[in-house]
Amino acid sequence: MSNTIVIGAQWGDEGKGKIVDLLTEKVDVVVRAQGGNNAGHTVISDGKEYILHLIPSGILWPGKMCVIGNGVVMDPVALLGEIDGLAEKGISVTPENLQISDRAHLVMPFHRQLDAFREASKGDNKIGTTKRGIGPTYGDKIDRVGFRLHDLVGDPVKFSERLHKRISDCNVLFEGAGMETLDAEESGKELLEAAERLAPYSTDTVGTLHAYMKEGRSLLFEGAQGTYLDIDQGTYPYVTSSNTTSGGACTGSGVPPQKIDRVVGVTKAYTTRVGEGPFPTQNDNLADRFHKMGREFGATTGRKRRCGWLDLVLVRYAAMVNGFDDLAITILDGLDDCEEIPICTHYELNGKKLMLPPASAEDFANVVPVYESLPGWQSDTTGVKNFEDLPANAKAYLERIEKETETRVSMVGVGPSRDQTIVR
Repeated sequence: MSNTIVIGAQWGDEGKGKIVDLLTEKVDVVVRAQGGNNAGHTVISDGKEYILHLIPSGILWPGKMCVIGNGVVMDPVALLGEIDGLAEKGISVTPENLQISDRAHLVMPFHRQLDAFREASKGDNKIGTTKRGIGPTYGDKIDRVGFRLHDLVGDPVKFSERLHKRISDCNVLFEGAGMETLDAEESGKELLEAAERLAPYSTDTVGTLHAYMKEGRSLLFEGAQGTYLDIDQGTYPYVTSSNTTSGGACTGSGVPPQKIDRVVGVTKAYTTRVGEGPFPTQNDNLADRFHKMGREFGATTGRKRRCGWLDLVLVRYAAMVNGFDDLAITILDGLDDCEEIPICTHYELNGKKLMLPPASAEDFANVVPVYESLPGWQSDTTGVKNFEDLPANAKAYLERIEKETETRVSMVGVGPSRDQTIVR
């Protein structure tokens, strides 16, 4: 048995879905432990593209169990839409291959409305959320007034009473702000219909996962977002509302740290970011290049991703806080035609050299990235199958990443398909 966590080393969108999909072949269970449908994993399998938001990528493999853990905030209607969408593509989702924690908190209609209200009220200081209601749901969780899956499927009468009261209170706020109010009857009807379909999936997943481990089965934890969207370790306040680092996989699933055998960090060969917040190595020319190629659009929102050169300050710190055992570098082929490739080795702030990111978002916005330029390889890597067959300069680029992060590169992505991944 070997239990593995896969974590993004940047601001999300690193290609974790592809790496999870690749590793799933040799595991029994794939677990999602945090985040909500603000995350999006794109996987290309057998020539088909699948965009998953709540359901773990392991659902694309027959015979694998997928688990949505207690740390996830789940929109019941969105989840059913995802299940139905997969069914249309020939992927069957049933309680035999998907279990959902009865302790998972639910994204309610008023959470989405609150998200939009709060973003609008911030004006130029907005966070850049997906407006899927994730932050307000986690806020209610911490405030101990949230709705959990067992509330929805266990006691519909009590659930409806609480829902009507909460929507009534929220409508006062929405009406005062000139926003559309919610129909409590309509919302309740939709959610109770969802409850009938979701009830067979609801269970104590902590017990399930521990039973699997006792049987010697292996678990794969699928991280959502990335290290720098972590509520504690990220570029606060431009972060998500959950712990996206490796520790969150334990608290969000009920699997203790000593049961984890391996942590895999995933980073692009360059850097991207969606949403607001500081981005020291952002480069508009590089972004234009990728966008013209039809690349780097958000899987959840379709927004253009901001792009920049590889920031080793970020990856170095991510390796520290997550305890990476090895790295997967994705989209190396995105740099195939570059003559020179700048990499950021450290920052300078007020004359001081920084090897790790500052805590203050204001300081982060004012750091000056210090680059070292490496020679490009200017050849097509998309057909390379073995690490030793990569161009010499491509191998030197990867070896530099290893040196700076003190972490071995074990996988290299050279294209979007499952088979376009070099495994060392």
